[in-house]
Amino acid sequence: MDWLLLFVAIVAEVIATSALKLADGFRRLWPWGIVVSCYSLALYLLSLTLDVLPVGVVYAVWSGSGVALMTLVGRYFFGQKLDRPALIGIGLIVAGVVVLQLFSAAVVRA
Repeated sequence: MDWLLLFVAIVAEVIATSALKLADGFRRLWPWGIVVSCYSLALYLLSLTLDVLPVGVVYAVWSGSGVALMTLVGRYFFGQKLDRPALIGIGLIVAGVVVLQLFSAAVVRA
């Protein structure tokens, strides 16, 4: 259940970050409701996961997964393209999260 909460927190954070891009600074105000509500939800759910899971593991999964997911959102919804070094770097981040999940004794498994 804790991993599900973390996953939902990551998705909420990515939605909030996408809405932040749509807000275009303060030139468009309607996305700010999405930004505030989704970041609030993301941080609340993140705090719940920290009751059970180690903070270092949670933050590694949160940041790594968020970067990878936001890259996909940027590519497919905002038309942003990345060069090979950027993709390799993001791939290494994802690989780090996978290694952490599969092999680390610090990860709490249900």
